[in-house]
Amino acid sequence: MEHQVFVPVPADDLRAVLRDPARTARCVPGLQRDADTAADGGGDGGPVAGRLRLRVGSASVTYRGTLAVTERDPEHFTARGEGSEVRGTGTATFAAGLILAPHEGGTRLEFTLAATADGRAAAFDAEVLTTAVGRLLDRLCANLAEAAGPGKPEEAAGEEGDGPGAAGPSVFDTEVPPPSLDPFLDEGFPDLPDFAGLPELDGIGEGAGPDAAVPADPTAPANPPAEAAHARRTMIGRSAEEVDHAPPRGRYAPVPAPSSGAGGPAMRWIAPAAALALASAVVVGRALRRRR
Repeated sequence: MEHQVFVPVPADDLRAVLRDPARTARCVPGLQRDADTAADGGGDGGPVAGRLRLRVGSASVTYRGTLAVTERDPEHFTARGEGSEVRGTGTATFAAGLILAPHEGGTRLEFTLAATADGRAAAFDAEVLTTAVGRLLDRLCANLAEAAGPGKPEEAAGEEGDGPGAAGPSVFDTEVPPPSLDPFLDEGFPDLPDFAGLPELDGIGEGAGPDAAVPADPTAPANPPAEAAHARRTMIGRSAEEVDHAPPRGRYAPVPAPSSGAGGPAMRWIAPAAALALASAVVVGRALRRRR
């Protein structure tokens, strides 16, 4: 298939991104690089290994394989990739050619793609598969244009050279502003009158402390009812969870199920009578056999 996309970015900036395997891999939608290749930035121009998730219609297929981008000349790049299904036995290979054609206000990217696949990808409709690949190339070009924008090379170099902590200051280094009530508390309460000279306030703080006696409630009854005393005795020493899950009492208490093992007075003589009848039958049977 052939596909063309226009991006408002100069060809030289796009060429700088395509020459860097790590930056190119970050622009491929659905590509997740392996830890070893992501750590060294994609190697010295070698292939990038990882997983590629391709969405086709309402389904998706994930491949594990490698991707390599090669520069044939300043305006011509080629890409080759191969992979196998993560959940299946299908395989896929592709070879793509990319031409950077300068255009008024930007660059026109011309793709020529040839691919072979078996497994799940071979069962998809050709038109649906072509639409999915075209959408993937559109997103790829948009990511390339964003990566080639102003200031992007410096940011990418800083991320790869200085590590994750060099992107900006740490959150813990940020100065925390004082609470909004601090200035108000520092200034005090100048508008409030002075209550220090009121005789009604004398002796309020006297005797205050952890061992000070708490005044009794005048509204509390002298002798609590028996129900309250019983409830207090049952609650003391029990946790809140035990109290919440305690079974109801009184008229709402559950009725115990009748015991299946309890028998009445009739069961006491049924068993001996049955044993006596069985023994009598055995004796009578033996007597009849002797007479014969």
